[in-house]
Amino acid sequence: MSYQGSYLTVAVATVGVAYCTYQLYKYTRKSKLPAEWKEVGTLKELLIYPIKSVGPVLLNSAECTLLGLKDGWLRDRVLMVVDDKNNFITGRVYPNLLLVQPTIRNSILTLKHSGMEHINIDLAKVLFFGISKSRAARVWGVTVPVLDCGIEASDWFCRLLNKTDVKFKLVLLYASQKCRQLKNPSKHFSFTKNDTGAFPDEVSFSMMNEASVDDLNTRLQDKVTPRHFRANFLLSGAKPYEEDNWKFIKIGENIFEIIKPCFRCILTTISPETGVRHSKMEPLQTLKNYRQNDDPAIRRSEGNAPCLGMQMALRSPPGGMITLNDRIYAA
Repeated sequence: MSYQGSYLTVAVATVGVAYCTYQLYKYTRKSKLPAEWKEVGTLKELLIYPIKSVGPVLLNSAECTLLGLKDGWLRDRVLMVVDDKNNFITGRVYPNLLLVQPTIRNSILTLKHSGMEHINIDLAKVLFFGISKSRAARVWGVTVPVLDCGIEASDWFCRLLNKTDVKFKLVLLYASQKCRQLKNPSKHFSFTKNDTGAFPDEVSFSMMNEASVDDLNTRLQDKVTPRHFRANFLLSGAKPYEEDNWKFIKIGENIFEIIKPCFRCILTTISPETGVRHSKMEPLQTLKNYRQNDDPAIRRSEGNAPCLGMQMALRSPPGGMITLNDRIYAA
């Protein structure tokens, strides 16, 4: 079979998500979704982060799938960098990852960084030639099937991170019939077995309220932007922290359940523009002063991590489209 003629064959490997789609359909049928909605604003930004901890791609529209947002070959957090023990790495330890700028055209993923030559990675080739060579990697202690994106990508990330003694690899999620499971899902939140997606920390979708970031900035000397919080959706027009009282979100005709607030970590203290960590660990320290969860049981589970933003899972059938400036409703 020719490489060009293999595109459809390779694509079949991704159809395993149909199983997850069916499971979600059954869940949605059993769930009681809201009948009444309140308009709270509009969608100001729509972002996909194709590689865990790497920069975003801004879109005008995207498809909602069980594994997160999708636009052709571009999918949210389906790639990640792993070390020579096949454990994932992030910008928490390697801030230079945040400065990598991805773009994608057809199946060609291009990565750029100001201190590096750019690199092109053909994801169709990765699938076609790697389909019989899947390997195991780990995300937060959970084993996931992946495909190695090749020696050239490995060398590029080793040089980027100044770690020629560590063989970093870029890996792509290998389609399976199940979404990644959480190792120890919190009993305090309503996770289902189909909510985690590919390589995000916990759930497939996230949203940030622009007004909440604006209010945070009134308390900071060094201002931050919504990009510090790496959400898929930026909501404009709501009141600060109004999201604390919502359980469901509707964007266009797509319905999401808010599984839990985003408990924030040290990644927020690293500038997405410079890759430099804030000397006083801001905005995390300020958030800890007024955005702690009040529930003692949740505090014991999540520690002293402050909350900002929403982690969400799809509760309407997959395949719906989301477009910039869509109206956003809450319930």
